[in-house]
Amino acid sequence: MGAVRGQGVVVTGAGGGIGAALARGFAARGARVVVNDLDDARIGPLAREIGGTAVAGDASGIVDAARDALDGVIDVYCANAGLASPGDAFAEEEVWAAAWDVNVMAHVRAARALLPDWLERGGGRFVSTASAAGLLTMIGAAPYSVTKHGAVAFAEWLSLTYRHRGLKVHAICPQGVRTDMLTAAGSAGELVLAPSAIEPEAVADALFEAIDEDRFLVLPHPEVAGYYQSRAGDPDRWLGNMNQLQRTWEANGG
Repeated sequence: MGAVRGQGVVVTGAGGGIGAALARGFAARGARVVVNDLDDARIGPLAREIGGTAVAGDASGIVDAARDALDGVIDVYCANAGLASPGDAFAEEEVWAAAWDVNVMAHVRAARALLPDWLERGGGRFVSTASAAGLLTMIGAAPYSVTKHGAVAFAEWLSLTYRHRGLKVHAICPQGVRTDMLTAAGSAGELVLAPSAIEPEAVADALFEAIDEDRFLVLPHPEVAGYYQSRAGDPDRWLGNMNQLQRTWEANGG
């Protein structure tokens, strides 16, 4: 618990689900928390509940306002805001662009704003809420899967580039979580994610365990590690199994 006590923490996409659970978890561990969402009505009650500060607005552009709310210092930034984007290769350009902007470029913009201070101070923590889809891919959700791969890749790049300068990075990669995003996944989510879905609080607990262990990859569903190893060890077999899942989904009306 001492790792974040007294620190200034920002959680984007905190209007519910994983973001709200992260905000409550940091506050319970003694951090000073700024919660962010597009709609102030979604975060005002949470900010009052945890004794934090609500900063509404697009996650891509709230670093300066959040820093001001935390007396000039952000120690931890949770890039949690995400966009569920079902669709295939034929999805409209606007769908792909929105997924790329929220799921990847918002992380890039935040890091660009945060890194100068962190590198000067010799420390900071960047938490990326990605997805198991960023490690394994998800049927029926090309824009989501591709951009979550991008989120994981950017988190990896940050870690390998700046860890010797004090930057700590964590990539959270859950499978199904009982949030609005699971509902948005539709029939594919019901088939693949719902059977093993967990509560948002379990995701937050997994992050705090990773912080205590100074571990990059956060897997709230431990079985994902085995799937990830199988994918790397025998890609063709893994793709064949996933294609079978795709065919099952299609046969069920997906």
